[in-house]
Amino acid sequence: MADDDVLPCSVVGDHQMRRREILTSGLGLAATAVAKPAIAQSMPDLRWRLTSSFPPSLDVIYGAAEAFTKAVAEASDNKFQIQLLPPGEAAEALQAADAVTNGSVEMCQTASYYYVAKDPTFALATGVPFGPNSRMQNAWMYAGGIDLMNEFYSQYNIYALPAGNTGCQMGGWFRKEIKYPNELNGLKMRIGGFAGRVMQKLGVVPCQFSGAEIYSALEKGMLDAAAWVSPHDDEKLGLGKVSPYYFFPAWWSGGAMLHNFINLEKWHSLTPAYQALLRIASDQTNVWMQSKYDAENPLALKRLVNAGVRLKPFPPLVLDACLKASFELYNQLSATNPEFKKVWDAILTFRNDQYLWWQLAEYSYDTYLIQTRTRS
Repeated sequence: MADDDVLPCSVVGDHQMRRREILTSGLGLAATAVAKPAIAQSMPDLRWRLTSSFPPSLDVIYGAAEAFTKAVAEASDNKFQIQLLPPGEAAEALQAADAVTNGSVEMCQTASYYYVAKDPTFALATGVPFGPNSRMQNAWMYAGGIDLMNEFYSQYNIYALPAGNTGCQMGGWFRKEIKYPNELNGLKMRIGGFAGRVMQKLGVVPCQFSGAEIYSALEKGMLDAAAWVSPHDDEKLGLGKVSPYYFFPAWWSGGAMLHNFINLEKWHSLTPAYQALLRIASDQTNVWMQSKYDAENPLALKRLVNAGVRLKPFPPLVLDACLKASFELYNQLSATNPEFKKVWDAILTFRNDQYLWWQLAEYSYDTYLIQTRTRS
């Protein structure tokens, strides 16, 4: 450039500034051009359906599914919306897993032990007789149990995420007091799944009734006993009005874990961001449900007792007989079902180690406070 072509310093400065602005603007546009498609790919618009195995009247369980779908929508800025459907609209309550397997819905909220007729291994993800309590079940799941169960579920085109827990339930409503194991013989009881198989060994006749049918069945003598959930839900059904004895605990499940079952192909079709979102929302739901039950059950129990319900612990002789029958069934199934044995052995080992710790810390702490709770 000739001397007479040299621009004044002010002009040079303006030129350089404009050049930097153009470059910066260009980089910003380039970044935007890269970022927008990446975001669009990780957060596409999706519309799924979720069928529940539980009616809306179960406000905590069904409410957990409502909280889950709301969390997914809010976290995705409404790009991922999941329509919640009660039983009967897309699938019947006990066919929710089948609807996920065949892809007629993308996912469902259910209890895995509803499907023991397919394979008893299904029961192990929810809760089984004399298994771990709800916190131990959670610990086992997040310490590798989720992967172990999903290895099993893959045969049914299902991917599962823990999504709630009732905590330890009550042992059910009885029209007469049970003092000895032989008094269970011939008893018609609303109980099913794995626990029903154990009860059969003790002479109980397992019967299937929906929650809405239990009251009438007890009142008419079609049932002698019925297990449902816990004080909060049982009070809503009015069971204390037709069955005076309320036994505890539900030895058949230290805590009933619920799951979100997702169609395996649909799960793999999700972006990593959406997979992470479903995990996080399921975890949140898992915490919410048990917290809600823990908050509501004591108040409901007080109301039931004030209304005249008679609380009764299962006598040690009855529990011993149930324990013996349970492990007879475990041994029988383990001898013929390798998948069941693999998962049950892992759970049993984990449970036994957990109680080494619990007897020192949790159990001694809780026992002391139970004994002293009225002192202050």
